[in-house]
Amino acid sequence: MLTVLLNTVNEEVTFEYWCKFNEYIARNEALEWGKLRTGTVGISGTNYVPPVPEKEKTIEELKNILSSTSSSATDKALEAFTWGARGQFFWDGNKRTSLLLANKILVSSGAGIMTITDKYMEQFNSLLLEYYNTGESRELKQFLCDNAILGLTI
Repeated sequence: MLTVLLNTVNEEVTFEYWCKFNEYIARNEALEWGKLRTGTVGISGTNYVPPVPEKEKTIEELKNILSSTSSSATDKALEAFTWGARGQFFWDGNKRTSLLLANKILVSSGAGIMTITDKYMEQFNSLLLEYYNTGESRELKQFLCDNAILGLTI
């Protein structure tokens, strides 16, 4: 995954670019990859059922995250990750795709890199499930900021 990021670090993030991340990550693991899902999915461990994504709404939400002038690169990366993970926009690979997008934002801005190590995986999964259930991302974002972003945060 890191190779894909580094080879495209200077490219602008667009909807199509984001879909290419998923195409790389979920190839041969899902019904389709690199395309928004068209049916219902469930998330293990929660009753939350993400709505089927609408392409135009998804494009607009992604643009809004990326173009926010009041948010730092770190804030944008955390928002992109949580939005993508809970949105479950693709059939498979949503957390990995969202993590790669977050890292694209961080690396492009010189703001570090985000990785969830084994040491924090149980706590991360617990907070992620809570986020799926409530839609409240503040605690998860704070945890990621404190424990998963390595390097300078701006």
